Amino acid sequence: MPQLPEFTRVFARIGLLSFGGPAAQIALMHRELVEQRNWLTESDYLRALSFCMMLPGPEAMQLATYAGWRLRGTIGGLIAGLLFVLPGALVVLILAMLYASYGDLPLAAALLRGVQAAVLAIVLHALLKISKRALTGWFHRELAVAAFLALFLFNLPFPFVVLTAGLIGFLTAKQPDQTAPLAASTAIDWSQTLRPAALWAVIWLLPLAALWLAEGGFLFEIGLLFSKLAVLTFGGAYAVLAWLTQAIVQDKTWLTLPQMIDALGLAETTPGPLILVTEFVAYLSGHGKGGVPLGLAAALIALWMTFAPCFLWIFAGAPLIARLEHAPRLSSALAAITAAVVGVIGNLSVWFALHVLFGQIDSYTLGPVALTLPHINTLDPIAAALTILATWLIFARHWGLAQTLALCAALGAIPALT
Repeated sequence: MPQLPEFTRVFARIGLLSFGGPAAQIALMHRELVEQRNWLTESDYLRALSFCMMLPGPEAMQLATYAGWRLRGTIGGLIAGLLFVLPGALVVLILAMLYASYGDLPLAAALLRGVQAAVLAIVLHALLKISKRALTGWFHRELAVAAFLALFLFNLPFPFVVLTAGLIGFLTAKQPDQTAPLAASTAIDWSQTLRPAALWAVIWLLPLAALWLAEGGFLFEIGLLFSKLAVLTFGGAYAVLAWLTQAIVQDKTWLTLPQMIDALGLAETTPGPLILVTEFVAYLSGHGKGGVPLGLAAALIALWMTFAPCFLWIFAGAPLIARLEHAPRLSSALAAITAAVVGVIGNLSVWFALHVLFGQIDSYTLGPVALTLPHINTLDPIAAALTILATWLIFARHWGLAQTLALCAALGAIPALT
């Protein structure tokens, strides 16, 4: 077992260097914890990764929390999880405050147009990566297509689509051999799961109850929205962004669509999990309603409601990891959800492309079908050129996300400087 000072230094290093999204973050932890220090075995690491990828929320942050729990117990899990999130949360808060003050300036708007074009390429890249992992057969490919059509043509709610896919996967799972004995080592002491589950459910939701009793207004709405999001973020931030946008932009009108796209682009440039975009969105929403104090309060509530349940899932679920291979219905349901998430991200890609590349979008309704189409003559040539460049840099030249975003932002700013 590593000593606490060394343990803290290693996880602080992981938190500060965790750029590039979950794939890069997972690789960084593998190098630090398995290859260089041998604190976890390869099999332990991969089993934990499989479990974390089936949970709602940021899988890399939850993997760090599990590793900390495995090495130093609950205090280790808290240290590892917090150090993974806090550096990026501080940077995102600073960016949100700067954006709220200077985002409307012509130069800032030009910079952000380049960021938006790069984000479109980044979302396409995420779609391909997740597709390779999730679509392992015709059944999962069909689920992905069905999820895309449900969202793009019928505008069905994101939670309904994801939960329906999970139910289909659960009902169609292959049953295990009932004659095979279950290994004694996989028996569960349910007290190890139920006690931390109850404790962390109270820790997570008690502030929400306090907001309801004391305020019952905007801050309670922020808490309620992000607590719902915390249990539905299967597939990471890209998958849930469409639902978050619908809630923030269309239903509550707290932000505009360009602000939502800017939020994701700026979150890409920071360390930590991409779901920190929720902090950015909450700050802008609060700032628009009540200035800096309400923005800070909203950002803090969004962080709590987004990340407190991650500790619940890990501290309650870690004792179950050894049993994962003996739960075929659960595994099948979560694999189906992951497949549906591919369709969700496909819909998000089309949605981004329409709003980044075209100045005018129209909706047409025919019975239950709602089709969104652009005006071709409103194509933005600069945004199109920057999107093509970003796509080439990421797919062909294998540039990092931060490099691509920085270059596209700089090129987007040139017209404002001339």
